[in-house]
Amino acid sequence: MPQPAGTTLADAYVAGIGASLAATDAELARRYPGDPGTRQPVHTVYVPADAFTAGTAREWGDRALAALDEHAPDAAALASVLGLPGALAAEVHDRVRDKLRREPVEDLRIDFEDGYGARPDAEEDAAAVAAAHTVTALTAEGGAPPWIGIRMKCMEAAVRDRGIRTLDLFLTALLDGGGLPDGLALTLPKVTFPAQVAAMAALCGQFEQAAGLPDGRIGFEIQIETTQAILGPDGAATVPRLIDAAAGRATSLHYGTFDYSAACGVSAAHQAPDHPAADHAKAVMQVAAAGTGVRLCDGSTNVLPVGPAQAVHDAWRLHYGLVRRSLARAYYQGWDMHPAQLPTRYAAVYAFCREGLDTASARLAGYVARTAGAVLDEPATARALSGYLLRGLDCGAVDPAEVAERTGLTRAELDALAGR
Repeated sequence: MPQPAGTTLADAYVAGIGASLAATDAELARRYPGDPGTRQPVHTVYVPADAFTAGTAREWGDRALAALDEHAPDAAALASVLGLPGALAAEVHDRVRDKLRREPVEDLRIDFEDGYGARPDAEEDAAAVAAAHTVTALTAEGGAPPWIGIRMKCMEAAVRDRGIRTLDLFLTALLDGGGLPDGLALTLPKVTFPAQVAAMAALCGQFEQAAGLPDGRIGFEIQIETTQAILGPDGAATVPRLIDAAAGRATSLHYGTFDYSAACGVSAAHQAPDHPAADHAKAVMQVAAAGTGVRLCDGSTNVLPVGPAQAVHDAWRLHYGLVRRSLARAYYQGWDMHPAQLPTRYAAVYAFCREGLDTASARLAGYVARTAGAVLDEPATARALSGYLLRGLDCGAVDPAEVAERTGLTRAELDALAGR
């Protein structure tokens, strides 16, 4: 019989360490719960409130398809414009076309802020209620994008009351129409101090209490558009404080390319998602959000694919490259400002997901089987590999049968490996 292994430390001492770290364990669980385990949209489309109708998403899809038909009608044309390998271009082109027919917009934000501007109160009141009625009707018909909501005006003194009233009218009208949609998304723009986020969190809590909703039902996105949202007056990073001030209600951080760039003094011609000022801000956002369950959304380019074919192709190459750059940096969502950007949004996402499908699947299958190979993967890498495959499944870049054939894993098994 083998002898039991000997130890020196007493059980009581080890138990005491556990007791001394109990509060730390609880704080880690509270602050860093990990990924929420749900689908994340690949983009957000902003539409001014006065331009939003029940047909907006379908209109964007139709205009995107028209742009694709005119400027890249087949896989060879798409390959030529974007520099894709022929076989990959064929897979991507077919899937992009299907996506634009089936679900052209994944996340739609009805804009009551910069895209809407200052209007008479009665006009904005009516627009807020009308937007809610349209969202309710779309949801009932099954025609709403998976995520939909509003961007209100910010918490600065000049527009605070107007923003709160618009939010209240919108949410109240949704409740009167049958309830909040599952994919409700609310955006708080131009945040400068944690107190503004805390006020938004308190406002959401008060609305829930008054409306009889479950605690925590209403979350919101924090838009990072000011330098103060990145670096505070004391020189400390502000983003962790913003997340903390949201008291568990922050769902994502959205980078605002143009406002943030202007705040840094970047001239208009150089305001872009790949400017060094943007990279610094997004790196701070990424580290602050890691492990918190708060997701990241990149900004946009204002170089639109409109005009003659050469101008469209140039804008498509720029947009495609920026989206691919963001994906490589783990920014899996970004803004789109024009329907003709949807073909390159989905082309970039689908190419990113498909070109690594075989390698990621083989590595994950090897990890599960504990197969020795040239790469020794750890649990953290397995989470990343399964997360990569799940993102492809969620947006339509890959099919469940393709992943199952290559990995031998079910969706539930992939979710478990990804920590969902």
